[in-house]
Amino acid sequence: MTRIAVTGAGGTVGRESLAALEDHDVTPITHSEHDDIDSVRCDVTDYDALSDALSGHDVVVHLAANPSPEADWRSTVDVNIEGTRNVFEAAREHGIRRVVFASSNHAVGMYNAADRTKTETMTTETAEPISHDDPPRPDSYYGVSKVTGEALGTYYADRHGIEVVNLRIGWLLPEDGLRDTQDEPEEHARFARAMWLSPRDCRDVIRAAVTADLPERAVTAHATSRNDDRFLSLLWAERALGYRPRDNATEVLE
Repeated sequence: MTRIAVTGAGGTVGRESLAALEDHDVTPITHSEHDDIDSVRCDVTDYDALSDALSGHDVVVHLAANPSPEADWRSTVDVNIEGTRNVFEAAREHGIRRVVFASSNHAVGMYNAADRTKTETMTTETAEPISHDDPPRPDSYYGVSKVTGEALGTYYADRHGIEVVNLRIGWLLPEDGLRDTQDEPEEHARFARAMWLSPRDCRDVIRAAVTADLPERAVTAHATSRNDDRFLSLLWAERALGYRPRDNATEVLE
């Protein structure tokens, strides 16, 4: 059975990942204690502790990060960049074969932004479709940290032969949470409809990223639901990972 470590297992995506991978031997890794998760407590900025926690695993799903699009530079460097480098280096040290890196839609968030001074807005006019191999255009320091994480993944894939999936995750929300966003200004409401990732689709894409036979050593793929308003292309996620999203924000909101 594949041994999988999940960093950031106590977060929203982390909990869906644990549910997605329940048929595997999974080690949840969390920064703080959670009453409902039997986890290894570890700060990803502590390389020695992280290396010990990852030893003996086959795959790492790396979700631990400061998740705020408004995060300041220092926190994104310490946790999102240094912490991610630590994960890849520990994977190299221990011969871990695959790292699934939780990148973000914010790595390309400046495409189609209605207001370039704000995050999480989308033009209400025609949106430009974005492919997985279009140049990054981060919309924040958080987005910059995710672009850097993708680059680290590509480097470790090319230099050290680790399989890497850079997964540009959309906005994971329950259906009620999605409905709540529609009371916001239209440029934000449309962003939510474009980026929505349902819990069910989140579980599916994490499972696919862990188990798929990859067409190349490093894969970058978008992870949203099949939303009518989406502009992040899902074609490569379908081809490279076999991801087939089942939910659609428009259908939920009808």
